[in-house]
Amino acid sequence: MSERAVPLWVALVVAMVGGLLLRTSFPAPAIWPFAFLGVALILFALRGRGFWSGFLVGLVAGAALWGSMIFWLTLYLGPIPWLALCALMTLWVGLSGGVIALIYSWTRSAVSGWIRWGLAPISVAAVWSARETLAASWPYGGFSWARLAYSQAQSPFADLVSWIGVGGLTFFVAFVSALAVSIVVSPARAPMIVWGVVATIGLAIPVFGSNSVGTMRVLVAQGNSNAGLFAKHEPGDILSDHVSATLAAQHDARAENIDAIVWPENASDIDPLRSPTAAQTLNEVSSLFDAPIVTGTITNPRGDEYFNSSLVWMHGTGLLAQYDKMRPVPFAEYMPNREFFRALVPDLVDLVGRDYSFGTRPNVVDVSGVPVGLSICFDITDDTLTTRMVKDGAQIIFAQTNNADFGTTDENLQQLAIARLAAIESGRTVINDSTVGTTAIISSSGETEQELEPYTPGYLIADVTLSTTVTPAMVFGRSIELLICLLAVGGIVVAGMTRRSQSRPSRPDPRDLPLVVDAKTPDVR
Repeated sequence: MSERAVPLWVALVVAMVGGLLLRTSFPAPAIWPFAFLGVALILFALRGRGFWSGFLVGLVAGAALWGSMIFWLTLYLGPIPWLALCALMTLWVGLSGGVIALIYSWTRSAVSGWIRWGLAPISVAAVWSARETLAASWPYGGFSWARLAYSQAQSPFADLVSWIGVGGLTFFVAFVSALAVSIVVSPARAPMIVWGVVATIGLAIPVFGSNSVGTMRVLVAQGNSNAGLFAKHEPGDILSDHVSATLAAQHDARAENIDAIVWPENASDIDPLRSPTAAQTLNEVSSLFDAPIVTGTITNPRGDEYFNSSLVWMHGTGLLAQYDKMRPVPFAEYMPNREFFRALVPDLVDLVGRDYSFGTRPNVVDVSGVPVGLSICFDITDDTLTTRMVKDGAQIIFAQTNNADFGTTDENLQQLAIARLAAIESGRTVINDSTVGTTAIISSSGETEQELEPYTPGYLIADVTLSTTVTPAMVFGRSIELLICLLAVGGIVVAGMTRRSQSRPSRPDPRDLPLVVDAKTPDVR
């Protein structure tokens, strides 16, 4: 196939198809091979373009991906937050598309094979991965929902995340896709061999082994509560739903010797630290099973300061430990630059009536003598928080969430995929507990051990494995992301130097010039 660029309109269509295929690699339907195909089509559309046309191609691909990926935002909040977030994330994809187009343009005519088959795919994959890392961090803490690695949560390549982390797995998928594009555009034996070797290694590497230091018996409840942001219910209804789901287990033979009762985010819609009624309710349930309850609630320690919190509550004692969410979601749990955005969209800004503060407490707490890592909803997308848990000794992770705001959309399955990769990456069992679903117990190898039917009340009881394993991803994951960012910068610089060396006219060797004899000059011999 020729390396000439396809017409711009064709490139835009290809990029749109690539973005939509990439979307289908995430839940649902989670057809993971489409991640490779979608990225490959987007990269193919970028070949032979300049920065601005590459930027346009990236915008189309990004709009197709993000517009369809997070459409669930419109369910209750309407189109404006969806459009704003899509615009921001699409802009990131557009910028990286322009840079990738330049890399392709600068290395296209390189004489050296290693530049075309090595430098270009590596640099392209590094730019893709670096863009995801930056977008997951800035602005306002970033948004990391559609990272390429998350599409592989149920693929044979998911095991790689225990070795190289989320950033490394994204780089792997992007590199395999970029190398495949190079092979298709201009077939050559060497890159075909490299592609085959890389893909085979990726399939052959097993998950990093996780040890076992015992088990913990947990009772996990899903109340199927009407717990959405604008839901109409009486105070205490959500708490009552989770009490009912828990009490359904009292005649279960497995309900003896329970070590922890796990409830999701906001399960206690009345703060037991301020409400004697809520406190008494927790005491009674805890006493019935003689086990502490780990429940989400909204705490208000002083004035207008609010936290999205997780409490460890035991009958006879009350509060044993507390974790406050470290990553409140901007434009949902707090409004950054409130006055600025109110001037633009006052009605929407005023929907966020109170701003949650950023938590500073440790995210590892003691539950029945076990160090437990706590994650509240969006926290699970932040690798640094997972790394902190493992460093501080967490032997299991409770991921508490409230998906009621998104109805029966794919949002809860997308979050479950992120939790699955977190389990593999950390080498820990993850209990993903939701108000409405999907509630599941995920092993350190990424297998679903138990799962509840979404949008129905229910409970799980399981003896879950505890671990003290420290995976390579937990040790080197952030360093790998930094290395990839440096690799992206280095690749751009080297590609630019390659372009300049190709455009600089070469000076002829005087020995290769023809001898010219002036007819007026006497020939002296």
